[in-house]
Amino acid sequence: MTQNRKLIKIATAGSVDDGKSTLIGRLLFDTKSLTTDKLEAIEKTSRQRGFDYLDFSLATDGLIAEREQGITIDVAHIYFNTAKTNFVIADTPGHVEYTRNMVTGASTSQVAIILIDARKGVIEQTNRHFFISNLLRLGHVVVAVNKMDLVNYDEDIFLKIKADFEVLAEKSDFDTDQITFIPISALKGENIAKHSELMPWYVGNSLLDHLEVLESSDLHESTVARFPIQYVTRPRTEAFHDFRGFSGKLYGGSLKVGDEVTVLPSFTESKIKTIHFFDQEYSEALPGASITITLENEVNISRGDMLVKSSELPKSEKQISATICQVNSKPLKVGDKYTLQHGINRVLAKVESIDSVIHTDFSGEVPAAQLKLNDIGKVNFRLSKPIHFDTYHDNKSNGRFILIDEGSYDTVGVGFIE
Repeated sequence: MTQNRKLIKIATAGSVDDGKSTLIGRLLFDTKSLTTDKLEAIEKTSRQRGFDYLDFSLATDGLIAEREQGITIDVAHIYFNTAKTNFVIADTPGHVEYTRNMVTGASTSQVAIILIDARKGVIEQTNRHFFISNLLRLGHVVVAVNKMDLVNYDEDIFLKIKADFEVLAEKSDFDTDQITFIPISALKGENIAKHSELMPWYVGNSLLDHLEVLESSDLHESTVARFPIQYVTRPRTEAFHDFRGFSGKLYGGSLKVGDEVTVLPSFTESKIKTIHFFDQEYSEALPGASITITLENEVNISRGDMLVKSSELPKSEKQISATICQVNSKPLKVGDKYTLQHGINRVLAKVESIDSVIHTDFSGEVPAAQLKLNDIGKVNFRLSKPIHFDTYHDNKSNGRFILIDEGSYDTVGVGFIE
């Protein structure tokens, strides 16, 4: 089950006015992904504003308030492609008060592009965005030093920013080969789709060329297989009268015909009989595949159950510790009760204790009695019944959850199990 084209999911991050939307608009323009009417609208609006250039940020800022203020407020997902690769970019806001949006935008991404204004260098928001990239265990980070045209394409300025960022990177879990530094000018298109002649001192790939050489297989986590059941398939047709399959998306590792599997939460055991993808059968399914599985014996399975290899059972406990990103203005306090959604399953959860709030500049933790909006902290929960989980470090898909307010049904926090 292979694809001819790569799919790479990217999250942009950076402070206000670092040029995230402009960069994405430039990528769309350089890959000829802008429709004619969209390009004409950008040209018209740019002229109306008195610009002698195309304002590519207009290609992504879809809300009226975004266009009026020239800032990004909500996460937008933008799709474009090249001859070899399909890209999905989550354009996330740069304001501190929208940190929660960066978490949600990056939670499904494999790569982060962290923009730094060449005039400002590494600032507080740079620390925060890199911390979140580290927390979410993204596979690769591109540090794009933008607006090099405003510093006369000075190599020394680029090298100073690179050195400052490397000091920060030493405090993280990232290896040096997981971080790439590229000097760019999104507005002028320098080092975006092709190597810039104005920065001959830079010998690496342009941004787009670098993204093209990344292998999606290297960016996927390779870990234990987790197959949450989304739907029980019963066609009830003449050709498939007795067919009973279990459909969903496979995470973490591969599954093969003949693998011994355990159904959770019942702990019933069986073997994989067939693996279906549309109207084709395969002997093996790889991570990320949406498939239907049949088992050798009749097993009671419902939506929300999970298939795992019998030799790779997850933890099953009623008490968990997690790193929480608070995404609601209502503080999280000891004793609060929430609905905890893990996958598609929901259980009641009570906040047993709050250990600390984590500084997002990698400088440590401080004791805390509550988590406020955009805080990131360590929290302990007691659950109404066990969930079957992995740590987020071991399996991202099975190690995360959200907290839901029981009264308003608002999402309160995003959790990463430790």
